Amino acid sequence: MKTKPILGEAALLLQGEKKHLIITDLHVGFEDKLALNKIFVGKNTTLNEFIEKINSLIDTEKPDSLVLLGDVKSGISSISKSEWSDVPKLLADLASRIDTILVPGNHDANISHLIPNGITMISSLGMIIEDTLLTHGHTMPTQNLSQVSRIVMGHVHPVFFDEDSLLNGQRVWVSIKTQKENIFPSSSGELEIIIIPSFNHYFYATKKKAYKKSISPIIEKIKEISSAKIVTLDGTIIGDESLLSQVI
Repeated sequence: MKTKPILGEAALLLQGEKKHLIITDLHVGFEDKLALNKIFVGKNTTLNEFIEKINSLIDTEKPDSLVLLGDVKSGISSISKSEWSDVPKLLADLASRIDTILVPGNHDANISHLIPNGITMISSLGMIIEDTLLTHGHTMPTQNLSQVSRIVMGHVHPVFFDEDSLLNGQRVWVSIKTQKENIFPSSSGELEIIIIPSFNHYFYATKKKAYKKSISPIIEKIKEISSAKIVTLDGTIIGDESLLSQVI
């Protein structure tokens, strides 16, 4: 399969026998947490932004399916009042447009109560499409998924930090190549790991200490990296494996 980040967007096209549009980390309802810190973002504004942007990508790219790669909602262990209304509205709109698959993330507890007809929800372990494992990134893949040559994940919200750079605080793509045995101990060969930036463009910061990133067991297991690329949303390569600590 071929992977193609959509220029200027935090969205990935996975192209093989069919074309799949993949996005991750919407965190619908995140405004409630910001409000606790006296930061107010218009709830309806952000939900409508998400719906409009995703529908625009569907219209432009014409994929066969949409894969939501986890953390559709914001609350971890509960469902907030805004999530009760906003998540079904978002999912119903998407389901009316395209075959939509949800791979649950660590923030998607109890999301089954919010899923309308037309949405396919699968195991949080992820799904395989041809040679690629699609998973949120908060769980460790089992050995029986070792036939893949690529893992596509979200979860860690990669952002570039360098206070002397104009790119400071920008969301970025990360591509890592490593030996498969780091993730699947009984296997050999090369494995590519692609980390998709958060679709929620409010998830950024300009100071690293103010930005809490999620820890992924997949990334933690990588002992040796063959190579890596860090790429901005506009497609500019800004670094290699030496800059990973500034990103994830």
